Amino acid sequence: MGLFWAKKDFELTSSGVSEVVKTRIGGIDQYLLIQTENVKHPVLLMLHGGPGFPVPGVSNRSRDFAMVTTTKELVKQYTLVFWDQRGAGKTFSRHVSADTFNLSQFIQDAKEVINYLKSRFHQERIYLAGHSWGSILGLRLAQEIPDELYSYIGFSQIINWAENDRLCLQWTLERARSLGHTKAVAALEACGEPPFVTSVKQWSTLRMWMARYNSMIYNDEQVKHPGMKLVMSILSRSPDYSIIDFANIFRGFKHSYTQALIEEFAQIDFAVTIPRLDIPVTFIHGRKDVHVYGHIVEEFYKKLDAPQGKNFIWKDKSSHMFHLEDAEDNERTLIRMLG
Repeated sequence: MGLFWAKKDFELTSSGVSEVVKTRIGGIDQYLLIQTENVKHPVLLMLHGGPGFPVPGVSNRSRDFAMVTTTKELVKQYTLVFWDQRGAGKTFSRHVSADTFNLSQFIQDAKEVINYLKSRFHQERIYLAGHSWGSILGLRLAQEIPDELYSYIGFSQIINWAENDRLCLQWTLERARSLGHTKAVAALEACGEPPFVTSVKQWSTLRMWMARYNSMIYNDEQVKHPGMKLVMSILSRSPDYSIIDFANIFRGFKHSYTQALIEEFAQIDFAVTIPRLDIPVTFIHGRKDVHVYGHIVEEFYKKLDAPQGKNFIWKDKSSHMFHLEDAEDNERTLIRMLG
């Protein structure tokens, strides 16, 4: 299975573009990866999760699997752009003030990235996709700047942060109790009930134990996934990441979660704040996802007023990180958006 996944790497033809760009966004230097076989193709910007965990991001140059989708065919149809967001990957800097790690700043950064791409590639609109944390930014952008976007696709879309944390805590406690992990049970019970706004430690404790219980990856006898080993391989083998950049992945993940940001997380409930979208929207969710719960998204989707069209797709083999076969199908879905 490892060889099968590894074979999916690729190189663009000499007529294409594969470029890492440093540009000034939100008052700091930020990095983009641009890959395409033709710069006249429509632009697709993908927003990674985290915050602070840059996959898919700059490290995905010439790698076909990018957490939620494969990309070998995408670069033949789109100008595909990955972005290491504020505090993540190559964009990480210890000199960036913690005060700038708030939802408004991340959204403003994303708007500046979109304006940069529109200007550079002489396009009035772009296509937008977001995964997990990136889906928060993506849905807000779909609401706030529909005239600059053709469509939006949300992978593992977050709708109600506090309700999702409640379900995550319930799942993790059940796992800890079933395995007899008394230390985990005590730590999780000490977190209290969501919303977690007292301290960053509450939220980080929950996510630490979720990671230990492999919440992001689904495996059974038929469905196999190489998991975080593959992600770490993408990051460590990146031709564009120095040893310092690789180390900064872990610093950035910790640096990004500020008290102000987790207090904003607790207020996120798009079922209340986003009743309507004026561009086509698609949600794609792993049926096995216990990191972001799909039934919350499905309920939002059913009630959403989307006059330009909406779609919801379950992926049966995937959890939060998409299985290769589902990622390949996600790629086909992204290409079909072009009509």
